[in-house]
Amino acid sequence: MKTLRENEGLRGKVVRSLVWGGALVLLVLPGVAMQYTDEVRWTAQDFVFAGIMLLAVCLAYELAARRARDNRYMLATGIAVGAGFLTIWTNLAVGILGSEDNPANLWFFVVPVMAIAGAAVARLRPRGLAAAMQLAAAAQFVIGLGLSLTGLGNAWVFTGLMCVAWLTAAALFARARGRS
Repeated sequence: MKTLRENEGLRGKVVRSLVWGGALVLLVLPGVAMQYTDEVRWTAQDFVFAGIMLLAVCLAYELAARRARDNRYMLATGIAVGAGFLTIWTNLAVGILGSEDNPANLWFFVVPVMAIAGAAVARLRPRGLAAAMQLAAAAQFVIGLGLSLTGLGNAWVFTGLMCVAWLTAAALFARARGRS
């Protein structure tokens, strides 16, 4: 597998443009939708918060691009960051269990926080990141199971998809070459 340094040319510029351009499109989309429907009602705070979240995703991409030795690391980072972003965005926008106001939804924020803390402890090294993503998958499963068993709600589809995402990222990190 080629290193990222070998892929930096046109391909690197295209991917970088897609990441930053995609974030911009996601930020502009609600503003456009608000012109055509009353179903979308964002405030300035919503746009600021979305902008901060998207900026965090793009900066995570930039950090990974500088750190990565191969494409598996980049793909694993994309999957992990995407899983965390999707969890937070979905939970805040509509809620994973019922509405976004359901206090049981607070449990789902634990998983991305654990993944970020694990990444920091691992100092972004592939083997440590693999372990952190496995821990995130386990936490995702335990939270889904716990909420179900206590009668607070079932989110098995979401839990299953996120477990697959965290475990896929873990497998890719485990196979990635990185700086020691």
